[in-house]
Amino acid sequence: MKSSQRLLLAIALALPLSLAGNVFAATATDHDHGASTQSLELNAGQKWTIDAPLRQGMSKIHASVTSALSTLHDGKLSDTQYDAFANDINDQFTYIVQNCKLEPQADAQLHIVLGNVMSGLDVARGKEQGQERELGVVKVAQTLNAYGDHFDHADWKKIDLAH
Repeated sequence: MKSSQRLLLAIALALPLSLAGNVFAATATDHDHGASTQSLELNAGQKWTIDAPLRQGMSKIHASVTSALSTLHDGKLSDTQYDAFANDINDQFTYIVQNCKLEPQADAQLHIVLGNVMSGLDVARGKEQGQERELGVVKVAQTLNAYGDHFDHADWKKIDLAH
């Protein structure tokens, strides 16, 4: 991603949270499980409500991850395929940031998800020394599964990571 786009996305992510009085904690990668230092929470035991742009963007990200995992299971993605994967997801990420309008608490939870997606994309792009690019795809898939557990996205299907 171009540095100006990354800056724009960082500002777009930080602004709603600062207005809501929340702090977006940076995520750290657990090299074995891709865990975040900040965990998602439900809305008083219920999943968070989403809007149409989030539904559309996350559905397209889900399709990209499912396709990439299928190719990984069949062999290995090429560098070009990893880059295309990251670019496809980045396009949806940008769409979500520009169009999604959630209430502040749901927005704060979404930022945890989006931060983990971006962290996974950095690994998939080969920007994290010592981590195989395929682990980035897996981290994004794990993040999508957590998203489905916490957001009310109709017909959301968990991604099978057992293969």
